[in-house]
Amino acid sequence: MTPALELRNLTKTFALPVRNGWRSTHVNHHAVRDVSLTLPRNAILGLVGESGSGKTTTGMMAMRLVEPSSGQILVDGTDITTMDHTALKPFRRKMQVVFQDSYSALDPMLTLGQIVAEPLHIHGVGTPSEQTDQALNWLQRVGLDRSYGNRYPHELSGGQRQRVAIARALILRPTVLVADEPTSALDVSVKAQIINLLLDLQAEMGLSILFISHDLSVVRSLTDKVAVMFNGRVVEHAPTEAIFTDARHPYTRSLLDAIPVLNPRLRRTRTFLSRADLAASSPRLNQGELAAPATASPDPQLVSVAPDHLVEAIVT
Repeated sequence: MTPALELRNLTKTFALPVRNGWRSTHVNHHAVRDVSLTLPRNAILGLVGESGSGKTTTGMMAMRLVEPSSGQILVDGTDITTMDHTALKPFRRKMQVVFQDSYSALDPMLTLGQIVAEPLHIHGVGTPSEQTDQALNWLQRVGLDRSYGNRYPHELSGGQRQRVAIARALILRPTVLVADEPTSALDVSVKAQIINLLLDLQAEMGLSILFISHDLSVVRSLTDKVAVMFNGRVVEHAPTEAIFTDARHPYTRSLLDAIPVLNPRLRRTRTFLSRADLAASSPRLNQGELAAPATASPDPQLVSVAPDHLVEAIVT
């Protein structure tokens, strides 16, 4: 079956200004390096890593909100990487995003009903009265009363604003949803409500979700598979339980060691790795250790170490 979303060797390079006395030059910063991911239909893929690892840039490139320097983006098997605005518009209905900061993502001058109905207006779906009715119905579906349609974003709590953002993203019934840390600014109880809402809607609509987060406890409760990013690269990719019970890459293990544990007897010995340690942390594997053949290379590459479990390693 064709994946809902496929990223092939995506790379993003930014030219950063550097001053040298009176002169100004530019250096290339590789925010994302050769990232390949496959999001199956009706599945949730977690993308995790520290701040600056490149996970949000990857998600925004998948949506064509950030243009890749190289690589391919496929939606339902169609390459949308170089499509112009007109050709891309029908695919916009299939791809939607929920941003981390729900307050800045919602227009403060519009009512909630207008905000949720806006995608229908942009794509010319239905009459104005039908658009309003659908928007109010979606407010109900995400746990808000229809009367909220006349309110403004500043009247809501953070959790309520995120519900509105979810309603706006899903009103076009997309097949792919990129959720960029949608629970990071919420307290524990509200975070659980948003997670349950996403799970219910995903099951009901058959959504394929790329869930970007640094909160590993949320990722474990929500996702089917996890890709771990460090320094712009995917360093480990496996089913969620394999990541949490059999992590192979040192960086992944350091992330897991940092998860807070309430019971002192269950606390792990924390792994503190310097930036230099992390940069050189790819494990070295002999050809005989690989579960699948790989071509020897002095540079790190993703190799199979167990069924459906890939880890960045230096093959010797």
